[in-house]
Amino acid sequence: MDKMLETAKCQWQDVVNLVLGVWLIASPWILEFMAVDYALGNAYIIGAIVAVAAAAALVKFQEWEEWVNAVLGLWLIASPWLFEFAATTVTAETQAAFYATWNFVVTGALVIGLASWSAWNVRQHGPQAT
Repeated sequence: MDKMLETAKCQWQDVVNLVLGVWLIASPWILEFMAVDYALGNAYIIGAIVAVAAAAALVKFQEWEEWVNAVLGLWLIASPWLFEFAATTVTAETQAAFYATWNFVVTGALVIGLASWSAWNVRQHGPQAT
C-alpha cells in the first residue's frame, strides 16, 4: 500500500490522466451529449485508451505511454472538427455539440500538458522522478 501511494505521489500526472480518461467515459452522461454519435463513441474509446495508458504508466512507467496520451490529447482537440460536430456557440440546436466540443478541447489540452510534463520530467530527472 505504501509503494502504491508513493508511486501515485511521484506520478501524480498519470493519476490525473487516469481520472481524465474516466471523465471522458462518463462525460456524455454528465454533459448530456449522448445524442452526438461521433462524440459519444470518441469519448468512450479515447477515454478508455487514455485511462489504460495512464494506469499502465502507474504500474510500470514507460515513456511511450506518455507520448500515446499526448497524441490522444491532440486527437481530442481536433476530433470535433474532423467529425464535424464542433460548435463554438450555444444555441438550442447546438448545445450538446457545444458541450462535447469544449469537453474534448479542454480535456485534450490537459492530457497533452500532463503527459508532456511527465515525459519531460523523466528525461530530466530519471524514471524515479515521474
